[in-house]
Amino acid sequence: MSSITVRCPSCHKNNQFPVERLDDQPKCGACKSPLVNGKPVEGTAANMDALLSSGKPVVVDFWAPWCGPCQGFAPVFEATASSKADDVIFVKINTEEEQTLAAKYRIRSIPTIMVFNEGKMVKQINGALPLSEFTAWLDEAV
Repeated sequence: MSSITVRCPSCHKNNQFPVERLDDQPKCGACKSPLVNGKPVEGTAANMDALLSSGKPVVVDFWAPWCGPCQGFAPVFEATASSKADDVIFVKINTEEEQTLAAKYRIRSIPTIMVFNEGKMVKQINGALPLSEFTAWLDEAV
């Protein structure tokens, strides 16, 4: 049984739970807020393999805090995560903090969005898209 560590979107405490419990609406041990509540999960070197092996498609946004297009795309990614939370896991990876993951996935420009299914990357796009185009692109990918 593999476990996953997720930072609480409300209080920012790290929480660890079995990856099999992703569908069980796990709550933060500190503040009791939902950990996976339609908001993107923070991807790290410690939790990425578990996320990819969760059994659900995973959409990853590789971004950086200094990137204007990344900041502009963030609301689109979050809105899509909220609307598709039951079927897809949405992950944001800060390439400044997770340089090992950025290197592993050969990120050369940001934002880069990748879709994984059964642990394998099946689709990739570089650059920000408007909501309707991103949703259409994602629907094709999953």
